[in-house]
Amino acid sequence: MSAVRPTRLSPRDTVSEAVAGMLRRPGRAVLTALGTVLGVGSFVAVLGLTATISSQIDGRFNVLTATEVTVEDVAAQHDAFAGPAFPADAEQRLRQVAGIAHAGVLWTVRLDQKTPIGALPPAAGPGAPGTAGGTSVVAASPGAVAALAPTPAQGRLYDEYAERDHLRVALIGGGVAERLGITTLATRPVVYVGEEPFTVAGIIGDVERRPEHLLSVLVPRSTAEELWGPPGPSDAQVLIATDLGAARQVADLAPLALRPDHPEYLKAVPPPDPRTLRSGVTSDLSALFLLLAGICLVIGAVGIANTTLVAVLERTAEIGLRRALGARGRHVSAQFLTESAALGGLGGLVGTSLGELTVVAVSLARDWTPVIHPATVAAAPLAGLATGLLAGLYPAWRAARVEPAEALRR
Repeated sequence: MSAVRPTRLSPRDTVSEAVAGMLRRPGRAVLTALGTVLGVGSFVAVLGLTATISSQIDGRFNVLTATEVTVEDVAAQHDAFAGPAFPADAEQRLRQVAGIAHAGVLWTVRLDQKTPIGALPPAAGPGAPGTAGGTSVVAASPGAVAALAPTPAQGRLYDEYAERDHLRVALIGGGVAERLGITTLATRPVVYVGEEPFTVAGIIGDVERRPEHLLSVLVPRSTAEELWGPPGPSDAQVLIATDLGAARQVADLAPLALRPDHPEYLKAVPPPDPRTLRSGVTSDLSALFLLLAGICLVIGAVGIANTTLVAVLERTAEIGLRRALGARGRHVSAQFLTESAALGGLGGLVGTSLGELTVVAVSLARDWTPVIHPATVAAAPLAGLATGLLAGLYPAWRAARVEPAEALRR
């Protein structure tokens, strides 16, 4: 009597059975794969948008942050009787340094807290309309104003003539103009700082550097010194806008150009390395968004596991019949694992496509250059396949443990 040959289930038969199981309830299969589609799509979109945004951030740092140098007055730390470290001709000296586009001295004027700032003289009373409480006065040379990269909404910026002749003119930000009720310069409006009137030369709509100065009144440096005296120790600083790539060199040369006798009285602050900033921002964004994508993948895995487990319970009789006809437990588990892996892999492919389309659509809407790493595109479908495979482990194990006699009695 010959031995009984063990039953076998070829890979082709396993795949055909898995496909038949999915096509038996196509609606359920689509909904089951939807979780993986969302998870993998989020994964690809997140990584693509993170790479794209990081590229944009890097470009902005190169254009703005990487072209800004600040020189601080630290003379008081070396000599208590040194006085202001910046010379009167600071702008002229800095013009001799190659790589500087604009540069100038600025500081916030120290006023008495009771000094009103408004469009009416103080005699009108503290409660009169057209006052701007909390507004600061900033002394800024014409070069410092240019280094802010302002965009005038009305009027124009004051120039060297206003600085040389100590003119009482002012620039105000749009927010200050709104507080003061100044809507046009055709009437030659005047801003009062205490008892001192300043003709408004221009209203600044925006600045690329130091946006806090949009809430300030900018006056010429010489006028501020004449009215309120020189800046206090460590109050003043030089703002320098450099050509792209010249910031480090300018930071090394600026103290020597300003004070060749005491360069230690000045401290140049170069811009941070944009590559370091980019890697830090990229790391933070990636960690946050990958967490969200991981949550979506977990939700998709739970959906596949739940649906596959329900399918096992519904097909208990079918599983029992297969076992009674000679199918082994591993054959049954292989079938359900193949189904869940196929749903995960299909969801991964569709999710990868949707994620790429999302990155491209957002980039087009924002006028960016889309950046998607090839490794992301290659790994995303595999992540969907692995998610489906892991999600099907427990249902497949349950299916393999079904007893044929008990299943047929149901």
